[in-house]
Amino acid sequence: MADRIEPAGTEPPPPDSMLGVPAGVEPSEAVRIAMRRDRLLAALTLTAGVGLALAMPFALKEGAEFFLPLTTALVIAVALVPVLEWLERRRVPSALASLMCILFFLVVANVALAAIVVPATDFFRLLPSRIGRIQENLAPLLDLYSNLESYANRALRQVATAPIRQPSTTAVAPPSSILELAATSAPAVIVQFLFGVLIVFFFLSGWTRMRRSTITGRTSFDGAMATARVIQDVVDDVSAYLGTITVINVSLGIVTGVALWALGMPYPAMWGGIVALFNYVPYFGPVIAAFLLAVGGLMTFADIWTALLPPVIMYVLHLVEANAITPFIVGHRLTISPLLILISLSFWGWVWGTLGALLAVPLLIILQTILGAAGKPDIAGFLFEHGTLMGGRGRGPRPSPPSA
Repeated sequence: MADRIEPAGTEPPPPDSMLGVPAGVEPSEAVRIAMRRDRLLAALTLTAGVGLALAMPFALKEGAEFFLPLTTALVIAVALVPVLEWLERRRVPSALASLMCILFFLVVANVALAAIVVPATDFFRLLPSRIGRIQENLAPLLDLYSNLESYANRALRQVATAPIRQPSTTAVAPPSSILELAATSAPAVIVQFLFGVLIVFFFLSGWTRMRRSTITGRTSFDGAMATARVIQDVVDDVSAYLGTITVINVSLGIVTGVALWALGMPYPAMWGGIVALFNYVPYFGPVIAAFLLAVGGLMTFADIWTALLPPVIMYVLHLVEANAITPFIVGHRLTISPLLILISLSFWGWVWGTLGALLAVPLLIILQTILGAAGKPDIAGFLFEHGTLMGGRGRGPRPSPPSA
């Protein structure tokens, strides 16, 4: 009997056993088995993902001494990549370009901290001696709630029967420079700082080589192009966000400082720096800056209405910046859902405190960029429909189960 000749360009279908289906099984039953196998694998993946998501925040919080400087250094390094590439295009060696980027960042950070930390330490050291003035300024407002105050005092006298011992305070001279501030810090902080600087240096010095090896290591042209696009998108989005927000915040700080100088507020450059720094934290940062300005105004001016002008001026300028200037400059390219920003702020603020809140938006941008390229898990489709976690990404149309 002659062998059957297959048409050119076609291959015989693989046996059922190679597809994970026992030989001799009906096609409808094979479809059911394949769907059950897919849902089992998706369920295992979902379970492992939920467990990892629940365990990771506690691991990050407990390992903050390692993960916090590492993450901060990586975000700073990604933001400095455009400067590095600009230097490398002018034939500056990678190691020298990385060192120049680090020195540039340290000089800018040093000047900013010197303009904020040193005057702020000197100014707020006067707070105990200005309590009387603050109370005099707040007296008209407190008189409006005299009945409530009397009721609260009676309740407190019933609860607090013993006198409260006031803690003794000792005046500490403020540091005169950033070097002195670093020298008086804990050794662990210095080690973390040096660790972060080394991470930034080695990341930048090996950036071009690492990117080339990552792209050329793909087995297909499409995979290499997709990897290159994701890397470039992460760098562009993070650097564009941090660069644009930095220019906006510095401009807001300068305008606020000039307005406070015209009002007669001491240390206007310090207050402008505080406003610029806290404006990196969406929603909550400007509120904290306005509160600090209110305390400073109450410490400085004898009239309550004049004392409340600094926070009012600052917050009016912030509203103009947040609702008119920033949307016009940033546009839709870096628009992020306010709900995601609040979740990211709450999460990273709980994990790493104030520095985590500063890193919340850049980390959210990185995560959104990677998920946008890799595809988001179809959890709703897996739970409520007959699908897998990826919703059939990269696969052909799923056959519908036969009717009973």
